[in-house]
Amino acid sequence: MKVMLRENSEGTLIVYVAKKDLEEEVVKQTDGSEGKIFTLANGWELVFPDLPDPLQLPKTVEARRLA
Repeated sequence: MKVMLRENSEGTLIVYVAKKDLEEEVVKQTDGSEGKIFTLANGWELVFPDLPDPLQLPKTVEARRLA
């Protein structure tokens, strides 16, 4: 699914999923075998296989939901 990554005014990473009309803060970032894994405030885990480093925001990228 396509998601948009951006930072809010406090500098917290925010994920917006347009298809679900969902906007949540990233509460945890880990590296997995498939790529970078972000855990959202609502409990969702999204994996980003091709996330560039360093990340320039805002950016629209592909992600897959794990949980």
